[in-house]
Amino acid sequence: MAVDLNAMAVFAAVAEARGFRAAGERLGVSASAVSQTLRKLEAQLGVTLLQRSTRSVRLTEAGERLYAGLRPALEEVRAAVAAVGELSDVPRGTLRLIVGTAADPVLAGPLLADFLAAHPHVTLDLVVSDAVGDIVADGYDAGIQLGEVIDRDMIAVPVTGDIRMTVVGAPAYFAHNPKPTHPRDLVEHACLNWHPAAGVPAYRWEFTEPEPAGSAQGGREIVVAVPARVLSTDSAVNIRLARAGLGLAIVYEGQVRDEVARGELVPVLEEFCEPFPGYYLYYPQRRHASPALRALIAHLRRARRVDRGARRST
Repeated sequence: MAVDLNAMAVFAAVAEARGFRAAGERLGVSASAVSQTLRKLEAQLGVTLLQRSTRSVRLTEAGERLYAGLRPALEEVRAAVAAVGELSDVPRGTLRLIVGTAADPVLAGPLLADFLAAHPHVTLDLVVSDAVGDIVADGYDAGIQLGEVIDRDMIAVPVTGDIRMTVVGAPAYFAHNPKPTHPRDLVEHACLNWHPAAGVPAYRWEFTEPEPAGSAQGGREIVVAVPARVLSTDSAVNIRLARAGLGLAIVYEGQVRDEVARGELVPVLEEFCEPFPGYYLYYPQRRHASPALRALIAHLRRARRVDRGARRST
C-alpha cells in the first residue's frame, strides 16, 4: 500500500490540534479540506481514525495507535527542519507558544513586540491558556508558565522575577462587609474564584502565616477552600466583578496594580501573601531549539538583565 505522506501530516495535525478548524489553520487549508483528506485516509486504511461530533474530534483506538507510531518520526522531521533552518543566519519561521493567562509581563508589556520588531522574519502563533499539557504532543515549540507547574525534565528560562498573589475587594463591598484579618475569615465572605478549565476543581486559596519575630523558619502554609459566589476560568472577569463590589478575588498583584492605585480595589491579608517564583519559558530537553526559539530565549535573557539593572538603580 502506497503511503500518502501528506494525508499522514494532516492526520497528525488533527491529532495534535484536536479539531479540523485548528488543524486547518495550522496547515493553511480549510477545515473541509482537512475533513476530506482524513476520510480518504480512513477509506485507504480501512479503519476509523477519528470519532467526530459537532463539538470535538477524538482519536479512536486505531487513531491513537497510528499517532503513537507517527509521533517519533514527526519529531525527527521537525528536528531536521530546525537543523536546516540553522544554515540561515536570520531566525525565521513560526514560533508556537502557549502562555499562561496571567503572564502580564509577557502579554501586556513590550516584551513580545520588541522581539517581533527585532526579528521581522519570525511569526508568533500564540495561545493564551492556563491548561498545562504536553507541549510536544500539542505541537508547541515552548510554553511560558509559572515555575511551580513546569515538569522537572524541561529546560526553563526565567522570564520574570518573583510574583505575589493578592486578595482584593472594592470599597463598595467593604462598606457592607468587614475586612478579613485572617485567611480563615474568608469562609464568611462572598468570593470570586478561579479554575483553569471546566470540570477542573476550583483553586484553593493559598497563604503563608507570618514568621514569628526572630524565627529563622518559614511560616506555616494555610489553604482555604473558599465559598465561591462566582467560579470563572478568566481572572479578568473576577477582577471586573470585584470592582463592581460583588466579592473578594485573589489575583496576581500585577494584574490589579492600577486599580489599587486608583482606589477602585483595596488589598487585604497582605501579610499572609508571600512572593513566589514567577514565570519561565520552558521547552523539552530532547527537542532541538530552533533558531527562532533561541532568538526568543536570548531576547528574554537580555530583558531580564535590563530589568534587574533598573531595579538595582532605583
